[in-house]
Amino acid sequence: SSPLLASSAASDVYKRQRFYDRQFMTRRQDNNDILARFEKLLDDYYNNGKQLSNGIPSVLYCAEQLCMSSNYFGDLVKRTTGETAGNHIRRFIVEKTKDKLIGGNSISQIAYDLGFEYPQHLSRLFKKQEGCTPTEYTERLQKNSTTSGSDRPHRQS
Repeated sequence: SSPLLASSAASDVYKRQRFYDRQFMTRRQDNNDILARFEKLLDDYYNNGKQLSNGIPSVLYCAEQLCMSSNYFGDLVKRTTGETAGNHIRRFIVEKTKDKLIGGNSISQIAYDLGFEYPQHLSRLFKKQEGCTPTEYTERLQKNSTTSGSDRPHRQS
């Protein structure tokens, strides 16, 4: 009887996992709408200055604002985009950093404006995401603008 119970339990777990996985495939439009709301949430968070009092938005914060558990939200983002929700937030921050670097802001001011307590934390995040420091990015930006007229250097592989 024990092997039969184990087999039944394994079958039940398998069916539940298939149901959980299938919902991400059958709700593509809903998932894309949630991703659009996620992007708007990040835009609004920074446009309304919430980072100045709350710091960088967390996956938990975003999930709660979108009325989801953080695990479900993380799974949805990962299965829809191929990247984690945390990485999506980090990429969003790096793009904001690039825009501010183009505007001529210092890394210290950008770090403060984006909700970092210390500039080196932003520099470390930027380097991990882009493969170069913000200073190197700015130097390449200046070099490219004088030689080719391009406004953004490409990421090094």
